[in-house]
Amino acid sequence: MTTETDPPGTTPHEPPAPPVPPRGAMLDKLAELAAEHGKALAGGGERYVERHRRRGKLLARERVELLLDPDTPFLELSPLAAWGSDYPVGASLVTGIGVVSGVECVISANDPTVRGGASNPWTLKKALRAGEIAYTNRLPLISLVESGGADLPSQKEIFVPGGALFRDLTRLSAAGIPTVAVVFGNSTAGGAYVPGTSDHTVMIRERSKVFLGGPPLVKMATGEESDDESLGGAAMHARTSGLADHFAEDEQDALRQARRIVARFNHRKPGGDPGPAAPPAYDAEELLDIVPADLRTPFDPREVVVRIVDGSVFDEFKPLYGPSLVTGWAELHGYPVGVLANAQGVLFSAESQKAAQFIQLANQRDIPLVFLHNTTGYMVGTEYEQGGIIKHGAMMINAVANSTVPHLSVLLGASYGAGHYGMCGRAYDPRFLFSWPSAKSAVMGPQQLAGVLSIVARAAAQARGQAYDEEGDAALRAAVEAQIEAESLPVFLSGRLYDDGVIDPRDTRTVLGLCLSAVHNAPVRGVRGGFGVFRM
Repeated sequence: MTTETDPPGTTPHEPPAPPVPPRGAMLDKLAELAAEHGKALAGGGERYVERHRRRGKLLARERVELLLDPDTPFLELSPLAAWGSDYPVGASLVTGIGVVSGVECVISANDPTVRGGASNPWTLKKALRAGEIAYTNRLPLISLVESGGADLPSQKEIFVPGGALFRDLTRLSAAGIPTVAVVFGNSTAGGAYVPGTSDHTVMIRERSKVFLGGPPLVKMATGEESDDESLGGAAMHARTSGLADHFAEDEQDALRQARRIVARFNHRKPGGDPGPAAPPAYDAEELLDIVPADLRTPFDPREVVVRIVDGSVFDEFKPLYGPSLVTGWAELHGYPVGVLANAQGVLFSAESQKAAQFIQLANQRDIPLVFLHNTTGYMVGTEYEQGGIIKHGAMMINAVANSTVPHLSVLLGASYGAGHYGMCGRAYDPRFLFSWPSAKSAVMGPQQLAGVLSIVARAAAQARGQAYDEEGDAALRAAVEAQIEAESLPVFLSGRLYDDGVIDPRDTRTVLGLCLSAVHNAPVRGVRGGFGVFRM
């Protein structure tokens, strides 16, 4: 049907759909995220969990809980590792930061309900990331071991890079960062070097089995008949080989002994203690209402900042200059921080120069930096290229790359192109990087990328004097947009360990507070004059 205002023979346009309220969209994303996290929590599934329990063993997360001080938080890291791959979500490993005998530690626990705790390529990546966090922040590393070693069908992806795991354990020890291995079951083949290269090793009577080659391999290699206990049992290692420093009666006793080991570390925290902290004046629940479902709609990042910093007190730096980037000073759980937050998405020359100066100031004052991402990248176009956007963007990237104060990054919305780099994306070694469920990250937005490919293809057809296939172009654009959209989502990126986890926005203050406490286990010192050449 037509209306009086429609030209004859036309169909009226449907009224635009009302925008999805931010809260509803965020809650939907959080529900989807909970379902994916549930896959990691399920481990190898009900059958293997039940079999593990019948053997009288604790699950990986139960071991972690008993190791931690009562009523203290555990910041789990990379729970979605391996999402979208051929391997189970979680990568058969639990990693995170928690407090043991009053000391913040990185904890790594094999999940033996997933293929016996065998390591696949994503297990290795996750373990190496945990070791990196321990080393950079000088946090003791506790390994709760029960693994049959490498998942043999994927050995080609594990064997060569896997040696870094044992290398890193020895480097932690050389740097004076304690390492502890508690062996709950098998720790065989290359996995034997986890207890072998740790400072302290706890083994459990008739449970721990540590050997380079088990009885079948020994039989094949040497013809010798042997059994698990004489070859690698806890009693043998405690009495004969000396590999076991502590001999436990059961799992609970092993965890108790591990807690006593940590209590004797004489650990000191050189980065300074936090000051008094007032809660934000605004409710964290309101963080669900800020980021629009359509990331092309701008939002004010100050609305996020005042809901996570102490007392909602935020002192802006250069508020009238380069307004697409908000910078300023605050405290978070009593720790001073500098904040860089994208306002309108695009970074211009002024924003880039403002960021470089602000980062220099933070380094002069030894203040950690928090980056809140919502950027489509640096501005393009003739005017901006002639105005020096490349050299100014490079100035910001230079400052980020050479800053030595701890960086914490949170992807709130878009994080595209070189803007992802300038705002301290994963390649720029933030101490920690987390994403909100609303975040997206790629070389550019799906529509822009598909459009660029279309323009290039159209120009190529024109140069050849050929007619352009419009139907094929539409199909190609749709396929590319769908692919880039899927590959931009936070679960996809988190599955590849491009962040340390996707978090509920309401937990942002707590997560950043735990991270700030962790980074202060190492000295917090800014660079003094150590930046590269700034193009002026």
